[in-house]
Amino acid sequence: MSLNILLGLLILLYVFRIILTWYPQVSLDKYPYKLIAIPTEPLLFLLRKFIPPLGGLDITPVIGVGLFSLIREMLLGQQGILTMMQSLN
Repeated sequence: MSLNILLGLLILLYVFRIILTWYPQVSLDKYPYKLIAIPTEPLLFLLRKFIPPLGGLDITPVIGVGLFSLIREMLLGQQGILTMMQSLN
């Protein structure tokens, strides 16, 4: 699996996680939601230590989307590190 696809998939999972925050009655321990929770929870757990929910609103999934979008752009974007290294060859 290429890095671009992996980072895109992670961004998509965090977007789904944002949508799931709109439905607090959804249990992330049940089957289809567990597929979203397992890969996203480690980063969200760390972020929640530094950024607690604000007024009951958990913004850490939004930060997750931003982080992985930034990483994807820095590595694979038009001026990304890996893109520029590939053009040197």
